[in-house]
Amino acid sequence: MKVFVSHPQSRLAHYYGSRATLALQAIAEVRFNPGDTDLSSAQVATKARDCDVVIAYRQTVGDEALFEAMPRLVAFVRNAIDIRTVDVAAASRHGVLVTQASAGFIASVSEWVIGAMIDLGRGLTSSAQLYRAGKVPPPTMGRELRGSTLGVIGYGQIGRYLCDAALALGMRVVVHDPHVEPGDSGVQAISLLHLLRESDFTVCLAAATPETENMMDAQAFRAMKTGSFFINAARGNLVDEDALLQALDSAHLAGCAIDVGRAPDQMPTLRVASHPRIIATPHIGGLTPPAVEHQAMETVAQVADIMAGRTPQGAVNEQHAHRWKERFHA
Repeated sequence: MKVFVSHPQSRLAHYYGSRATLALQAIAEVRFNPGDTDLSSAQVATKARDCDVVIAYRQTVGDEALFEAMPRLVAFVRNAIDIRTVDVAAASRHGVLVTQASAGFIASVSEWVIGAMIDLGRGLTSSAQLYRAGKVPPPTMGRELRGSTLGVIGYGQIGRYLCDAALALGMRVVVHDPHVEPGDSGVQAISLLHLLRESDFTVCLAAATPETENMMDAQAFRAMKTGSFFINAARGNLVDEDALLQALDSAHLAGCAIDVGRAPDQMPTLRVASHPRIIATPHIGGLTPPAVEHQAMETVAQVADIMAGRTPQGAVNEQHAHRWKERFHA
């Protein structure tokens, strides 16, 4: 089997890793993106035309043109959970199996959120910036996490892990998720409006869907407690950036931390990241060796299952994957 890995060369070590690369090479003939740029679907089709599987970097688009131009392709293996860059309906029309990874970054993203809350509450970044500029920052009164209220929008795997950590730190924890009940976990489920009104730290961990587009709009920010903090570790699509900046400019919000935004690769835009009340990082919440290796090794296991005719974990459209079934189920 021939496998094409679409990661740019400078991203391969960080976003795939040597262990997964060696494991993949042990079971398949592997070809890599030879350059250091993201490939268009047309470029992928050209460079991987005779390949059976594409392992897709998170910026790689799987569209109708790619599936049509690659008649040998049996599987498009997404090295991430988010498959919004993949036209699953088009893949199904062409009989191509689509897979996605599971969450390997639950702890790493949760730890990023906790670090962001501490930074916001104690002014670590602002003090460090003044010292580096040769100025002495004034001592300011900080906030402890203990006794503060954490509001989490979205009670998925990351939300549950984060809530457990926050409870251990002595925080009161409230959540809003219309699809999940927290049960007897020490976490209180409340309406979104009440969460915004009561939380000292509001953390957005909701999934990006058409229904959650711009869910944090001007009305939502106005509902937040005066002097509270907003943290987004989910997707930039969830936030109306103009409304966020207005809430910060008016000092209604004391500060904000973001690891995502509307720039390419879900990074924060410079317009937002440069705001003096915002702490921004370039989508690194899940960028730790264990988190990256988890998803990369899953793609290796998926390729092995595809070769063996087994349904891989993370298969999205197995019932329509006739190319794979015809070649490997015979």
